Amino acid sequence: MDIKKVDLIVVGGGILGTFHALHALKKGLKVLQIEKDNFPVGSTVRNFGQVVPSGMADRWFDYAVKGLEIYQEIQSKTDIGIRNNGSIYIASDNDEVQIIHELSQHYQTKAYDHEIWTKEMVLKKYPDLRSDYIKEAIVFKQELSAEPEFMVRKIHEYLANQYPNFSLLYDTAIIGCEEIGDQVILHSSRNEKFMADQVIICNGYEFKILFKELFDDSGLQISKLQMMKTKPLQNIKLPGNILTGLTIRRYESFEEYCPSFHTIQLPERYQELKANGIHILFKQGIDGSIIVGDSHEYSKGNQIDELGFSINSHINRLMIDEANRILPLSEDLISSSWAGFYSQHKNQILEIDVTDRIHIRTGIGGKGMTASAGYALESINKII
Repeated sequence: MDIKKVDLIVVGGGILGTFHALHALKKGLKVLQIEKDNFPVGSTVRNFGQVVPSGMADRWFDYAVKGLEIYQEIQSKTDIGIRNNGSIYIASDNDEVQIIHELSQHYQTKAYDHEIWTKEMVLKKYPDLRSDYIKEAIVFKQELSAEPEFMVRKIHEYLANQYPNFSLLYDTAIIGCEEIGDQVILHSSRNEKFMADQVIICNGYEFKILFKELFDDSGLQISKLQMMKTKPLQNIKLPGNILTGLTIRRYESFEEYCPSFHTIQLPERYQELKANGIHILFKQGIDGSIIVGDSHEYSKGNQIDELGFSINSHINRLMIDEANRILPLSEDLISSSWAGFYSQHKNQILEIDVTDRIHIRTGIGGKGMTASAGYALESINKII
């Protein structure tokens, strides 16, 4: 296929750009997706791989529910590592119990399936958890888990096999973007030129390379997250997405729909954890390893260097200690630790139409794995 002239070019090989490409292909467009690295290495692959509409609020909940359908449609055709193991939020005290019951009332009005589990029901499913942590839980059996390290590349393979009008270039850095007449011209660092009727830029905070002034004025924020992974633990079984009390005290859906969220007190033991943006999640991979995290530090988009690139061992210690209150987990079980850098925006996503043909869609933050598929469908319908 001649990739020098297409209907749409998507800049960025991550999950948000990939779903823009998918929905454009479904419309019959000729699409080229361009990724600067040999494969995606940003926030798309540095996350838990949890697809949890239950944590989303407002329109993002609707995007996320649509996303469940889209993921399962692709998984039915080819294995991209999607697993339907559900999500569970474990309440550890009476305040958190109150909040999950309020969320249950909200989701009853939305007809979004869920169950309230007793302590005994949780321990029957998850006998490895510490019983003294658990009060009750709210469970969403329809939600999904993914393997972020390879899922997006599996979707790229699916698009290449399914759609003859799709091309993908890895290891191609776009350093220039301009509209000339009725075409957009992209320039690569190898002096290549690519032409399209429309361009969508979904490359996180890297869009500063193309539009520095817009980037500086965008209000984009960077969140640095620390996560850890254990060795494969064959003696522990944690199917699904395991979310805990600190998550109940953090996620958007609880804040938006639970009246008690704004009145409960923060226990003393949570003070330093909250100050470091820590909430505890677990997700077990296919190999038995468990991802544990995470923390949050923030900077302005054009001051990412202030966050540094080192791993803060004190933050890791705080996470391990809190995780150990929930699941027996010692430091010697941790095999790796890393930081993810997510771009995010006060408006939940950054949408800039530079011209009628050049569109920036980025800053989806931690919602990317859950909501990108549904959001990109609406986005493509507006742009095309």
